[in-house]
Amino acid sequence: MKKILFVASEAVPFVKTGGLADVVGSLPKCFNKEFFDVRVMIPKYLCINEELRNQMTYMNHFYMDYLEQSRYVGILQCVYEGITFYFIDNEGYFNGSRPYGDSLYDLEKFCFFSRAALSSLPVIGFQPDVIHCHDWQTALIPVLLKDRFHEGEFFRSIKSVITIHNLKFQGVWDVKTIQRLTSLPDYYFTPDKLEAYKDGNLLKGGIVYGDAITTVSDTYAQEIKMPFYGEGLDGLIRAREGSLRGILNGIDYEEFDPETDTYIIQNYHAGNFSEEKGKNKLALQKELCLCQDEKIFMVGIVSRLTDQKGLDLIRCVIDELCQDHIQLVILGTGEERYENMFRHYAWKYPDKVSANIYYSEAMSHKVYAACDAFLMPSLFEPCGLSQLMALRYGAVPIVRETGGLKDTVEPYNEFESSGTGFSFSNYNAHEMLDIIRYAQRVYYDKKKEWNMLTHRAMKKDFSWKNSAVKYQELYDWITGC
Repeated sequence: MKKILFVASEAVPFVKTGGLADVVGSLPKCFNKEFFDVRVMIPKYLCINEELRNQMTYMNHFYMDYLEQSRYVGILQCVYEGITFYFIDNEGYFNGSRPYGDSLYDLEKFCFFSRAALSSLPVIGFQPDVIHCHDWQTALIPVLLKDRFHEGEFFRSIKSVITIHNLKFQGVWDVKTIQRLTSLPDYYFTPDKLEAYKDGNLLKGGIVYGDAITTVSDTYAQEIKMPFYGEGLDGLIRAREGSLRGILNGIDYEEFDPETDTYIIQNYHAGNFSEEKGKNKLALQKELCLCQDEKIFMVGIVSRLTDQKGLDLIRCVIDELCQDHIQLVILGTGEERYENMFRHYAWKYPDKVSANIYYSEAMSHKVYAACDAFLMPSLFEPCGLSQLMALRYGAVPIVRETGGLKDTVEPYNEFESSGTGFSFSNYNAHEMLDIIRYAQRVYYDKKKEWNMLTHRAMKKDFSWKNSAVKYQELYDWITGC
């Protein structure tokens, strides 16, 4: 049996700030348990729900020298839905109200976490064949495995995988600081290793020293080889493309199931959505004080409100869009200018726009279940999970052709009666507006075609089982068996 350890900064259900947590918490459940023993290790944050913290049991502890101090490292364990989770405890580092905060302090605490995670393995007696690291927060681990930990018999044969969920975030600071936090010798701080543009770069270290590199969609794996998407590391990505694979994320089909979802007013499935789904629209319109009309074209946005998500395109044309027979429902938080933009248009068009500037898991499910279409005009999107949830709930995606959006949404073809959504290629506001209006025309004028489109969307399978098989093949490849 092959032993795999996921090491990450977050995982559902314990702590979540984005899609990374969904991947780390959901994917391990989908491996073939006859051949793979997959476990997870994350920090024991104080902000983890008390009920979940009470389920953790103490395993052991030790003290580790870090930054010229002896630091406490506690190890706790919890078995959740059949998966063993380990938690690294140090209240000095993990005591905040959020998992992330000050950038420099985050660098220090995740360098500590990476070293503590490796040091804890002999203590708990778990010797993985592969350590699967996620994003810059754990990118130091592949470097350490090739450095001081390589000298130990316990660690010598362990392979590493680094998954890039978003190349934009790299763990960068000046070389002197990164060298101090990692305790690595000068040898590692050259342009072919951890130095990038005269700074220290943790993610670059993981990419250089990882035995395999993955991203979260095929298209994103190709895009990051180019300067526009490569965030300064495109040359390195091209150099390591032989070890790079794009493996699409999935979603938990038990958690996101309109047939059993307890958050929504009316359950439905691919066979009866045309009769039942509209009841969720009426309920959401009533809850949000929108004009109640089951036939109006409702478009949803559930997103972090940032530049990456293409919100500047929406800003350019939202006034024009609100002249149409349409409703917009927005859920999310982010940059103040976008929060205020949506608040302004909700005030200006109270019957057409609802700005919900917060995040709620329950409300997100209600939006997916109520909306006819779901808008994601991202500037870049490594994978994207929202469009997968929208497909599952029959909210037809309208997306820009980038990253995982291109890989998961098949454009509607009216001549062949095929496709699962609508897409546009150029990062252009009026190109986006045109495709939204094209979707409107199909919705209003070709209702049978729209229903067939929705049915195809709901029948697509983007569950984790397909991705798990590809990861299993990757682990077999890097371990040579």
